[in-house]
Amino acid sequence: MSAESSKPRVSRRIAAIAESATLAVDAKAKALKAAGRPVIGFGAGEPDFPTPDYIVAAAIEAASKPANHRYTPTPGLPELRDAIVAKTLRDSGYVITADQVLVTNGGKQAVYQSFASIIDPGDEVLLPAPYWTTYPEAIKLAGGVTVEVFADETANYLVSVDQLEAARTEKTKALLFCSPSNPTGSVYSPEQVKAIGEWAFEKGIWVITDEIYEHLLYDGAAAPSLPVVVPEMADRTIILNGVAKTYAMTGWRVGWMIGPKDVIKAATNLQSHLTSNVSNVSQRAAIAALTGDLAAVHKMGEAFNRRRSLITAMLNEIPGVICPTPTGAFYVYPSVKGLLGKEIRGKRPQTSAELATLILEEVEVAAVPGEAFGPSGYLRFSYALSDDDIVEGITRVQKLLGEAKD
Repeated sequence: MSAESSKPRVSRRIAAIAESATLAVDAKAKALKAAGRPVIGFGAGEPDFPTPDYIVAAAIEAASKPANHRYTPTPGLPELRDAIVAKTLRDSGYVITADQVLVTNGGKQAVYQSFASIIDPGDEVLLPAPYWTTYPEAIKLAGGVTVEVFADETANYLVSVDQLEAARTEKTKALLFCSPSNPTGSVYSPEQVKAIGEWAFEKGIWVITDEIYEHLLYDGAAAPSLPVVVPEMADRTIILNGVAKTYAMTGWRVGWMIGPKDVIKAATNLQSHLTSNVSNVSQRAAIAALTGDLAAVHKMGEAFNRRRSLITAMLNEIPGVICPTPTGAFYVYPSVKGLLGKEIRGKRPQTSAELATLILEEVEVAAVPGEAFGPSGYLRFSYALSDDDIVEGITRVQKLLGEAKD
């Protein structure tokens, strides 16, 4: 046996990273559909609308120009960085400069690079739960330690300053903040954002704030940008955003980071070795998206709002299910704790993961279990699919879970 053979084939750091649970559920649903099964997938956070025509047209034009066939600056096309500056002022009232912007290959790269740029091994990151499945893995890759702070359905999944302070230690370096939230659709009020920002400033904590769902708001909810509400936090805040959710551009892979110049420079150095520039055709499409009006965005928002009301009402008709009404994003996050341990078609699921498997196997509906986002006892359903699919899918779930008995 060679000396080499005793070493692990995959690095411990990468082996410790879990697969994206949401993408895994979506892939399983699509595979079953391809095999001819009538699966309805509520798994992926992906608008079912096509990218607006004017954005696609800009990409087609860009693809024909040789200048877009070449390398361009790592931090992004100057025109796109300027568009992000203008968009940030328009939508958030936040004044930034182009050298505070780094264009990334989708929001996930922005998440990874943000943690990689400010976290050292052993630094703790406060992570409100339920959380998006990628956050803890990105923290782990940066050498950080995730400290979960959980708020359940009775708090509308919103953590308090008191909870954050109770979880803080001398090792706390940063807080991940996401409003509107994935997976819950909950939105922090301006007063809550202010209180959290002032607490972070007082304690010397960085905030990485994910604003990817900023335009998907309902019932008069507002989602102000944290450094606008608490200006003194501007030097310790990194904003994450992108075109994916707002403009139905998940596959185009354009996101960005906004932050202090030294952090953005460091993240740019990392990206120069990691991926270099984002696809120029996608960047040109993003310019068209950000400089155009928001009419198409508002039209999509109207559909999401209608679907939100529909799916929430249908889920709350199921005995044992409690589904708060979300005021942002395109997810509902019902508690199914009242169903765990009950008999459903000869089985007694003890966890939401087991319940999600039962639902998929029995009625061919795919949802993501709460274990992907924190504690067990919950399911995430995306309502970024047609009204007909929502009615058909949730009707199947209603019938199945309505059979539950002690």
